[in-house]
Amino acid sequence: MEKFHHQKKEDIFKKLNTSEKGLSGKEAESRLKKYGLNEITKGKKTPEIILFLKQFNSALIYILFVAMTISFLFDHKVDGYVILAVVLINATIGYIQERKAGKAIDALKRLIVANARVLRNKEEIKIPAKEVVPGDIIILEEGDSVPADSYLIELKNLKTQESSLTGESFPVEKKLGILDEKTSLGDRTNSIFQGTLVVSGYAKAVVVSTAGATEMGKIANSLKETIKPKLHFNEKISQLAFQMATFAIVGSLLVFLIGFFVNKLEFIDILLFTIASLVSAIPEGLPAVLVIVLAVGARRMAKRNALIRHLPAVETLGVATVITTDKTGTITQNTMNVENIITLDKEINVSGNGWEPIGRFSENKKLINPLKDPELNKTLTISALCNKSNLVRKDNEYEITGDPTEAALLVLAKKAGLDKKRMKTCEIVDDLNFSSDLKFRATVVNMEKQKKEFYVVGAFETVIENSSNILSNGKKIKFDSKTKKEIENKSNKYAKQGMRVLGIAYKEVPSHVKSASKQLANNLVFVSLVAMKDPPRPEVKESVKKARNAGIRVIMKTGDHKETAIAIAKEVGLFQENSRVLTGEEIEDMNDEQFSEAVKEVNLFARVTPQMKSRIVRNLQEQGEIVAMTGDGVNDAPALKRADIGIAMGLIGTDVARESSELVLADDNFATIVNAVEEGRIVFQNVRQTSFYLVTTNVAEQATIITALIMNLPLPLLPIQILYLNLITDTFNGLAIAVEPGHNDVLNQPPKNKKEMILNKELMPFLLLMAGLMVVGTIPLFLHYLPQGIDKARTVAFASMSLFQFFNLLNMRSIHKSVFKIGLFSNKFVSIALGTSIALLLAIIYIPILSTIFGLVALTLKEFLLITLITSSVLVGGELYKKVRYY
Repeated sequence: MEKFHHQKKEDIFKKLNTSEKGLSGKEAESRLKKYGLNEITKGKKTPEIILFLKQFNSALIYILFVAMTISFLFDHKVDGYVILAVVLINATIGYIQERKAGKAIDALKRLIVANARVLRNKEEIKIPAKEVVPGDIIILEEGDSVPADSYLIELKNLKTQESSLTGESFPVEKKLGILDEKTSLGDRTNSIFQGTLVVSGYAKAVVVSTAGATEMGKIANSLKETIKPKLHFNEKISQLAFQMATFAIVGSLLVFLIGFFVNKLEFIDILLFTIASLVSAIPEGLPAVLVIVLAVGARRMAKRNALIRHLPAVETLGVATVITTDKTGTITQNTMNVENIITLDKEINVSGNGWEPIGRFSENKKLINPLKDPELNKTLTISALCNKSNLVRKDNEYEITGDPTEAALLVLAKKAGLDKKRMKTCEIVDDLNFSSDLKFRATVVNMEKQKKEFYVVGAFETVIENSSNILSNGKKIKFDSKTKKEIENKSNKYAKQGMRVLGIAYKEVPSHVKSASKQLANNLVFVSLVAMKDPPRPEVKESVKKARNAGIRVIMKTGDHKETAIAIAKEVGLFQENSRVLTGEEIEDMNDEQFSEAVKEVNLFARVTPQMKSRIVRNLQEQGEIVAMTGDGVNDAPALKRADIGIAMGLIGTDVARESSELVLADDNFATIVNAVEEGRIVFQNVRQTSFYLVTTNVAEQATIITALIMNLPLPLLPIQILYLNLITDTFNGLAIAVEPGHNDVLNQPPKNKKEMILNKELMPFLLLMAGLMVVGTIPLFLHYLPQGIDKARTVAFASMSLFQFFNLLNMRSIHKSVFKIGLFSNKFVSIALGTSIALLLAIIYIPILSTIFGLVALTLKEFLLITLITSSVLVGGELYKKVRYY
């Protein structure tokens, strides 16, 4: 790739065979055929039917298909249709979600400007931007979008907004000249880039790259090439499907072998029962339950300003081990606040939040009226009038137009009650915009009594140097070298804290002066320094602490300068005195081994490029981390797509970033990410508890049948009774656990190991205990009532298994905590599910038409109380197990 920023204008003209007069129409036409249209190309679109069919590519779905086929073959149609409905609902939800995922490049294309002004045949004409070619001379003014990457050949006060591409939060001032070959993208001040915006000034530039060769085009190509890692949740569900299939197949095989070879049951009878047992042992309601767990998690996240675009990502965020976050707008407020005014004798603190023009002025923590102080009054007057920005209130929020630095001064003046629109005694005569050559902006103002003043705001070094007097207690005194040194020391103190420090000065000018010119900027009266910064969000420090407490490493990467990054990182607890910080240039000089070691240790990266962000994410993943990454710009899109979970900014983020992400922050706040992590961990917890509940009850059902067959007893449950237990008692109650709220402990635990299964070894003793108690309770009851008839005994076994599961539902609300500690009725859905399940159980036992269908008979109150007493053992056993193991 040609590094045009490192070349002379004449050399570029020679290489591109062009000149300042532009191309001829014929030459432009020829180049259009050679280079193609200046458009970002889309990848080959996946047919809609393929997208839909992909949703069936899951181990759990394969198992359900087998179960459905068996159900229809052996006339278990109710089972078959239930499974079919669940599979289709899941496929539809997955299809809708996946359709959203391929829109990032479409969003990128929308950034490209529709038209461009170029020189053709020595004349300025307007053409479609897609027809711009390398060698074209383009002309740009304030408000224009840049149609292609270009090298500047002429400019006047040019500033461009490049935050979406480079991450730089403030407009970039452009200059002519040759830059060092290794200059990073964000510092290429002699170049402009496709899709960025001209916020002020004028420019002519020669187009050096179009379409896929532009920086924007490279990002589009990177998006197409970036392979999204398989979501952690999908991997865990595949493992869970295998485990459940194993339980079902082994249990059903034992039922058949014992029933046919040991108990000598009729082949067709035991085969039909084995089929029923196999189908019921596969929890067909699990996919529906899992979707509800994820949907509830997504809804809870939305309430906390985190919007999920792809449901499985809800859980992935909960197992994240690293959060790599941007600075501007996520860690900080994305505003510029003047926090200090420094005069010769005073240092004033200014409070306030964001662009809201409300705040207080204090000296040594004592409130003051700034308008009664001569230096402060003059500072505020100059801040209001030497300013071209505007503050607008929209939907109870304040927005700015113009340069953020000037807007900060405007807000400062408004905090004291000064509004330039209402300052009728002051009339602005002329403005001189800020430029890097002058390093200040200036305004000529008509004051009352036919007096004119020249106001200056700029780099503190320049303002101090051009001042011969200083304002002190309302009087002008000589600004000698000793005093200048004193002011410079104060300036440097605030600059080292990552603050932007400006000098403010003025002087009286003759009444005939009608224009603001650089020649007037001498013998100024120095008034004050103002120190401003984009402050961190107040809640971020605590959120960083929470993340660390939860075992999550936080890495801050930014396009801003090193000093600014360090200052903010210190404030939020991401940087200590002995910490390392790396810049983009330092990273580029590292080999792979050095880079990998750096990524293990360093939590702060400054001046990083889009490629570096992707490289950091990829390296972390290679080290075994599950990475959540935030981003807002076009430059972030490849890394967002590459991350295990991409998190885009909802307020300042581009469409490209949002379409490349799984999660969108409605408030752009880092604290919201930590809240979302908490909800994600609750989701994983609920998936585990729900799955464990379903497996426990299914294992208990099969173990009870196998035990009865070993003991040469009649089958304790009929196929229709097993179907009822599977669909109503298991799945219906499982839905209640799916919405279990958190118990305020998930952020006190480390992230789950990425290799850890949903049903792991830790749960096996609990599983065996619960299933064992159910078997030990059900078989004796079945034996006890068998002399009263098989229907009576089966009714007791059926009621026992149902009540065991009701009590086990309370157990499964938390695998580690006592249900009495988390609150017996704190989950209203569990209470509703239990009440409904008990009512349905009583209905099918005591309503004759239903009891006939299910092969049940009525039980006495005494019998019901005995069953209740015995089945409550599973709750007692669960509580004792938790107490011994976890307390």
